[in-house]
Amino acid sequence: MERLYGVRRTGQRLGFRPAVLGSSHGELPRGLQAHMNAGVGVVVSERLARYSFGDGHPFGPDRLAAFMREYEARGLDRRVQVLEPRTATEEELRAFHTPAYLEFVRERSASGSGLLDAGDTPAFRGVYEAAAGVVGATLSAMEAIMRGECRRAFVPIAGLHHAARERAAGFCVFNDCGVAIELLKRAGLKRVAYVDIDAHHGDGVFYAFEDDAAVVFADLHEDGRYLYPGTGASGETGRGAAAGMKLNVPLPPGADDSVFEQVWPRVLKHLERFEPEFLILQCGADSLEGDPITHLRLSARSHGHAARSLKELADRLGHGRVLALGGGGYNRGNLAQAWNAVLENLL
Repeated sequence: MERLYGVRRTGQRLGFRPAVLGSSHGELPRGLQAHMNAGVGVVVSERLARYSFGDGHPFGPDRLAAFMREYEARGLDRRVQVLEPRTATEEELRAFHTPAYLEFVRERSASGSGLLDAGDTPAFRGVYEAAAGVVGATLSAMEAIMRGECRRAFVPIAGLHHAARERAAGFCVFNDCGVAIELLKRAGLKRVAYVDIDAHHGDGVFYAFEDDAAVVFADLHEDGRYLYPGTGASGETGRGAAAGMKLNVPLPPGADDSVFEQVWPRVLKHLERFEPEFLILQCGADSLEGDPITHLRLSARSHGHAARSLKELADRLGHGRVLALGGGGYNRGNLAQAWNAVLENLL
């Protein structure tokens, strides 16, 4: 198979205690209900830019700066609550990843040489700490929501959905989505929803929770016959106790906003059926027209619509919890527009 950047172009600390969350149904403890309208939190620390694979790589260090310029130009910095990131602990990373894999990344991080997967994800000195920082940023945002400090949150450099429990893949070293889901489950939530509109299928999340009835999954992505990682066929709907709980919607190359508008109601109907107590949106901007390694033709309008409708769904469900993660996107102008559209529509 041809690769994306090298990359295949086809088939390519428990930060809060369960007691903080209230009941096993994820209700907030008394005293925090009044803060449910606290608005939107955002992690915008320069520490996030440390997670990159160098100038010239699609996942380069300038992605955060591209988002920040548009974020400030729109005045969003004056309308949100800035959240501080932290570094995920080994205990937190082990909630999703195997100890052997963590040790492998730690060794490559110390040497700064070699690859972490089959070719897409090069090691660099400090990669372990940088990747743990992404997970920690996602957990900081998740914890702020669960403590009632904000109702929704956004993390631009996050949503590393290809990493599996025991390996890296597709620019993704640690799967912050997977760690967050595992910790929400441990904290007592019965249903967590993961929604993905990145051009690439969120295979690292899907296969980790394919048979898990606590995870509702919905993914719109470019058909795997044309794009990495080659998974996410419509027939992949979950296994065992989770049969029917996973929705994969492959889109043809060239699919635009009109196609998105046709299929998006299926996602909302799927989610509403299972009444999740927390919604995670991976809003990768590589599904926009003009991305250098994908073939979809969405605009930022679709991303804004997804964020707004998920916010409204969360409010209808009575908890309001939405965590949006930036995901992919390798055209800098596109990611600035899409991610800020998401943020504006979460307000």
